[in-house]
Amino acid sequence: MEILQSAVIFLLVFSFSLTAAEVPPDVAPRYQKFLRQHVDPDMSVQKCDSEMRERGITAGSGNDCKEINTLIQANKRVIKDVCGKAGTPKNNLFISNQPFPVVTCILKSGERHPRCQYQGKRSTRYIVLGCDKGWPVHYEKGITVVKGGSGYSILNLFKTIVYHAFSVVFQILSGECL
Repeated sequence: MEILQSAVIFLLVFSFSLTAAEVPPDVAPRYQKFLRQHVDPDMSVQKCDSEMRERGITAGSGNDCKEINTLIQANKRVIKDVCGKAGTPKNNLFISNQPFPVVTCILKSGERHPRCQYQGKRSTRYIVLGCDKGWPVHYEKGITVVKGGSGYSILNLFKTIVYHAFSVVFQILSGECL
């Protein structure tokens, strides 16, 4: 009986360690920034001003108001899956296989944080993420779901991905990326 109890405890601990993946230390700061800037399951259009201010979301490393910011209304586990089985890799980015509800906060007025005022817009989009070692670290964009269609045209999707891939390469080469 004692051996059986020990075996059950071992299996529980072992199975938990397999499911509780740990963020690699070199990826953790960018992953945490991604979560802070782009993930909120309870986000609403009315909360844009307060969330942008409380999360300290600004343009670049300065205190300028960010023109636009998107928050994904899903939990972090579901979003992380886009970097694997729930996403399609394209040019160092991953496109979600299913659309996500998002709230996009668009700057209405103000130039410097904390005097930024935002208007929220709700939509459903396929999300395009930059991932590192299976962890989301960059929100590239959302692709609007077209009702009655396939979600996006392949040509427009390809153009968007190529454009943003070049943009990311330029940022890396110019030292603008973290």
